[in-house]
Amino acid sequence: MRIGAARAAAVRWVAAHARPAPGYRGAYFSGSTVGRPDDAELPASSDVDVVVVTEADDPPAKPGKLRHEGALLEITYVPWAELRDPEAVLSSYHLAGSFRRDTVIDDPTGGLRALYRGVSPRFAERAWVRRRCLDARQRVEGRLAAFDVSVPFHEQVPAWMFPTGVTTHVLLVAALRNPTVRLRYRAARDVLTTYGRPELYPELLELLGCADVSARQVRHHVAELTRTFDATVPVARTPFFFSSDLTEQARPIAVDGSLELIDGGDHREAVFWIVATLARCHTVLAVDDPALHAARLPAFEAAVAELTGITGTADILARREEVTRFLPRLWTAAEGVLTANPDIAGERPLPPQRPL
Repeated sequence: MRIGAARAAAVRWVAAHARPAPGYRGAYFSGSTVGRPDDAELPASSDVDVVVVTEADDPPAKPGKLRHEGALLEITYVPWAELRDPEAVLSSYHLAGSFRRDTVIDDPTGGLRALYRGVSPRFAERAWVRRRCLDARQRVEGRLAAFDVSVPFHEQVPAWMFPTGVTTHVLLVAALRNPTVRLRYRAARDVLTTYGRPELYPELLELLGCADVSARQVRHHVAELTRTFDATVPVARTPFFFSSDLTEQARPIAVDGSLELIDGGDHREAVFWIVATLARCHTVLAVDDPALHAARLPAFEAAVAELTGITGTADILARREEVTRFLPRLWTAAEGVLTANPDIAGERPLPPQRPL
């Protein structure tokens, strides 16, 4: 399917399913398709991200991934309170990118287009880009600091791994690239190569633990992921914020997308999403099918050990310290990207930053 056709399907989904809801304020596109031409092919392992804006401060649970007219959509809700201040959006690395271009699908109040006009002209100003890099760095620091040793191992792994993976986002934000989720390591490698710091990339992989894994090892654990994923989907009942990633509709991304990376020579770059998806499967199974969770747990522990070198809480705590020690060097690299990036505009004084 072409991206344009998928976008058109998303527009019709919004009109039919989002617009009639109480408190609806509009919708916009987000994610990896932003800025891509309508005639580009949408890979089977990709979706179209749609953000629905609502007046509610506590929006409904996101529908997540769903099929509409053949297009795979990822639907997320965001409260208008998070978007009403353009400077807050400019400071947020996960919000600002959607308003670099006109991504508005529907805007009955005019608020989203006003936000676009407030964000887009200032998006590439160096001071705002630096503030978004800092937002990403603080997410790494804050989430690692909040690590809870009391939760089960299958919850500890993503609690360490996701903030560790945000190290890539610091670089992507500095390069004005989309801070992608599943493909973050491949994208960070491209940035470091483009800006003359390729020697830093193996260190990012070392922090994740996969610098020296082989394609054979990764392929073996994708096969185990497939078994666990296919066993989880039919029994999943309890809602989690990631539940839509563990459905039959999401299989092309969760499983097939990892195989595509391996086949393309990016087996180390596939590790992040393989382990993340396995951990999420076990979070569901621990609640909805404890016997299956216990039966599949050895395969999960083997994947984590072989692909990341983590065998228990002590390893995670040690790796957390390694990430923390690495952050000053990462920041220096990000500053180098900021300085060299020809698309970043000059300095302009910023208003004082609000406390986080």
